[in-house]
Amino acid sequence: MKATIIEDKFLETSDGKCSRSQQGMVSTAFPEATQAGVEILSKGGNAIDAACAAAFALGVCEPQSSGIGGQSMAIMHHQNKTIAIDGSSVVPSLAHLSKLEKGHQRSFGYKATTVPSTVAVLGYLHFRYGKIKWREILQPAIRIAQEGYRITQLQHDLQKRELEKFLKVKPKSGAKYFLKDNEPYDVGDLFIQNDLANVLSEIAENGPRAFYQGLISQRIHDDMEKNDGYIRKDDLARIPWPIERKPISRKYRNLRIFSMPPPAAGNTLLLVLMMLNYIPPKFIRNNSPESFHFIAETFRKSFMYRKQRSYEPNIYFQIPDKKMISYDFAKEQAWSIRDRIDPDLPILDPIQESTDTTHLSVMDDQGNAIGITQSIELAYGSKAASDGLGFLYNNYMREFEIKDASHPHYLRPGATPWTSVAPAIVFNKNHLWMVTGSPGGERIYSTVAQFLIQMFDKKMSMADAIKSQRMHCSVGGTIYVEESRFDDNITGYLKDMGYKIIEKPPFFYGAIHAAMKCISKNEFHGVAEVRRDGTAGGI
Repeated sequence: MKATIIEDKFLETSDGKCSRSQQGMVSTAFPEATQAGVEILSKGGNAIDAACAAAFALGVCEPQSSGIGGQSMAIMHHQNKTIAIDGSSVVPSLAHLSKLEKGHQRSFGYKATTVPSTVAVLGYLHFRYGKIKWREILQPAIRIAQEGYRITQLQHDLQKRELEKFLKVKPKSGAKYFLKDNEPYDVGDLFIQNDLANVLSEIAENGPRAFYQGLISQRIHDDMEKNDGYIRKDDLARIPWPIERKPISRKYRNLRIFSMPPPAAGNTLLLVLMMLNYIPPKFIRNNSPESFHFIAETFRKSFMYRKQRSYEPNIYFQIPDKKMISYDFAKEQAWSIRDRIDPDLPILDPIQESTDTTHLSVMDDQGNAIGITQSIELAYGSKAASDGLGFLYNNYMREFEIKDASHPHYLRPGATPWTSVAPAIVFNKNHLWMVTGSPGGERIYSTVAQFLIQMFDKKMSMADAIKSQRMHCSVGGTIYVEESRFDDNITGYLKDMGYKIIEKPPFFYGAIHAAMKCISKNEFHGVAEVRRDGTAGGI
């Protein structure tokens, strides 16, 4: 594929959503976090340094999506090697099924929390692959916490939406830190987090181990014990260091796409793209109703197979994961698509919840690239926060199976949660070209796939691809379309095919953050999701 076609169409915008630079690019979900990454690049840090700084900053200024109480996954290219970083959190030792009362709530509160991994992951990335001092990595996040940032419309709306759950957590610990007198903050309010600044300063001074051992871990232990949570000092002391895994990759339109292996969902993303390889780009470019039907079926089949063939590499080796992204299997699945909705797939859907993860992408002029997807699971996580520490605990306990003991993600001490993250690195004729990813729960793979389709099939620039309409098709055949953006002829045709059509607001469809190192010119391009608060910027 000629990079020139895509790169020449790119237009920079004054709002920071689409940016050019000469020596590196950072794209995150919040302006202050993007600036944190740019600041580190300016000081001589590489892409990994900048990504770690931006990730800590996001935990401060985007607390609805991530933070030091959550987990982080990454895909990176460093010194000519592409690596997947599995930063799964783990179930604490006291959390087993005999402890769960009937009707136990695993979506919010202290019992919803797994042992956080984000601090360990960012510490590992920096000490193994970074260049500048650890203290400098955390300084932007500490500064933002001390000086504050302005509450956005999106954050106000999410606080309003999650208000009832915040107030259900008995000590209202999350509400104390993230609401204003038990009500949502107003748009434009200055939000200062002094307790969190103190915690980050301790981590900056004494390294990531300071979070898992010593004063911070004791505070978490006491807080969990007081509020019937499961995490204890010995869980934290084990430190959930990440595991380096070999990324999975396949070609799409002669481009090489790398993504995250299990327990992440890169195989779902790659299967979608491999199936689409069996239809000509012209068919997708014409935006016919038939093309939307075909894409919807690839979404259904790919996610269905992932659900049926769950795979957890730490425990279960019996399922050959390579089958899911074999060329024969992709061909078989593509050819099984009919001119109507496939009746052999389930017709019942699980509840579609709005998970609120975040993704950032960074590239530098030294040949490095990294995408980090991190989360506290649902918006504002468990709605519980440790008194005196100022960060929210995650609610990843909701992602475990509790009925089938043979399931790879069955709830047991030490287990890791199911995750749908699928960041990607793209190579064009062996040239490192782009890193991208998105939040969105089970809609991550469809959001990333559509972004790549717009670029590689419709020859759009990153700037235009990110603005294009989005949809998602569930396993049960419900197509969610971005409200007011789909032609009635398309939705009418899909209804006639047998799909159920539901309009959802833009927030529902993830948030692409991507960086590109141009091949046809000496510059970087970056895009940040137009549907959310982020920006892209570089040096």
